[in-house]
Amino acid sequence: MNASAFQHHYATVKEVRLHYVTLGQGKPVVLLHGWPQTWYEWRLIMPLLADTYRLIAPDLRGLGDSSRTAGGYDKKTVAADVWQLMHEQLKYDSFAVVGHDVGSVVAFRLAADHADAVSHLVLLDVPVVGEQKEGLGGVTPPGQLPRWHHLFHQVLDLPEALTFGRERIYLEWFFNWGVDQAGVFTDADISEYVRAYSQAGAMRAGFNMYRALPQDIADNHALLSTGFKLPMPTLGLGGGGSRGRGEMVVESLRRVALQAEGGSVPDCGHFIPEEKPQELAERLRAFLGERSNPPLSA
Repeated sequence: MNASAFQHHYATVKEVRLHYVTLGQGKPVVLLHGWPQTWYEWRLIMPLLADTYRLIAPDLRGLGDSSRTAGGYDKKTVAADVWQLMHEQLKYDSFAVVGHDVGSVVAFRLAADHADAVSHLVLLDVPVVGEQKEGLGGVTPPGQLPRWHHLFHQVLDLPEALTFGRERIYLEWFFNWGVDQAGVFTDADISEYVRAYSQAGAMRAGFNMYRALPQDIADNHALLSTGFKLPMPTLGLGGGGSRGRGEMVVESLRRVALQAEGGSVPDCGHFIPEEKPQELAERLRAFLGERSNPPLSA
């Protein structure tokens, strides 16, 4: 599909100017990207679903072409941004949510805080953080070394200093490390992500997403300790190959949701939407059900 088919928009949500991209018509589905990515990680998925769904892919606060903020990177606040976009700006009273990586942390919180509005929840290659108050070690697959960058990114100021002017070197390492098979990301793909994260304040905003993880873990643990369960259908998928989290994602959902399905995506690493777009689109199409409401107003 030609890039011109994607429609780019901006919406002011509280103190943030959110950039978001839309495609298709039908039941609304919001797609939440991970780090070090932007809405662009959904570019292969959106055309595959656009005949049936209205896809909305925002750049999360501080990232991509959304505005930077000094704070507000805890996922309750980031999820509130998405809620304001979907409900207050776009007037949807029900929609499905798909999150990848840090977007999965946002997606879980959005579903938990607005369980009456989120019709379906999909988490990709990140389990529910804080569901056992296990800390970040609990998101490391068995047999793999802990993901060093989770803690490095929480160090104040040092990551910014070491990566300034070296954004491509740093980000490209993750795109090469995180896939099961080489060649997933083209030079043009990497250049687009580097463009986004080379903007003033963008790397700091990304690191702040990690600095907020201890708060996210505490917030989720406090909620789940009350016995709260997600009521909507949930789907958890992890990469079944190197760097993927495999069954960990659906296993975590089974502990916190009334309905959970999923498993591993074979021959796939961490970047499921870009490594296996066709397989993911087919799985999403099969999972997403009939419950969806139109905008409150045209």
